[in-house]
Amino acid sequence: MTATTNLEAAANAVAEDIASDVRGVLASKDLDSVPHIKALRQRIDSKLAIARELAAEKSRVAAKKAREAASSANAYAHDEPWQIAGAALAVGVLVGLLLGRR
Repeated sequence: MTATTNLEAAANAVAEDIASDVRGVLASKDLDSVPHIKALRQRIDSKLAIARELAAEKSRVAAKKAREAASSANAYAHDEPWQIAGAALAVGVLVGLLLGRR
């Protein structure tokens, strides 16, 4: 599974959990005597569907941005390998100095 698929699956799972919990509360037999419950159930179902769509869209946008950032980083690393190597060397030396002082 890719990160995009994982993110979308997690967002959908959360939305489904919330929908299940709300449906469970509204399905109570005690509430059947209240005349506005049917309309409330329909409104909640439609709003939960919208929330699911929004969550899925947000996860797609986030995944797209992550792919673009990874692609940019990959392109930079291929275009400027010595700068990447120098930065890694500098970080390594800094970590070594900090650990050496202990």
